[in-house]
Amino acid sequence: MADIEECRAALEQFSRTMAGAEGDARKAAALDRTLSCWLTDLDVTFTGTLRDGRLQGIAHADGAPGGKAAIRLTMTSDDLVALVDGRLGFAAAWARGRVRLEAGFQDLLRLRNLL
Repeated sequence: MADIEECRAALEQFSRTMAGAEGDARKAAALDRTLSCWLTDLDVTFTGTLRDGRLQGIAHADGAPGGKAAIRLTMTSDDLVALVDGRLGFAAAWARGRVRLEAGFQDLLRLRNLL
């Protein structure tokens, strides 16, 4: 099980990766939306805002998400780290139920270019 600092580092790496995206992925990263990522094994929720191609204002709190972010992810801490490291593909993880993504239809269409 990854710890909170490893998960924060993974989200910061994800932010750096988005900032360096090009083409369709760059357009998808240009969202201005709130995001939550609930790590079920740690029972911790990270929150932030996707803005200007980066994940900004990353914070965490104990428990399931309290508010309703525009983009909501649910997974384990190890899956978060594996996704960001490239050891786990998003489509396969989502198809197997290891990752849950909730967002509006238009956001889902844009996010598919990032994931």
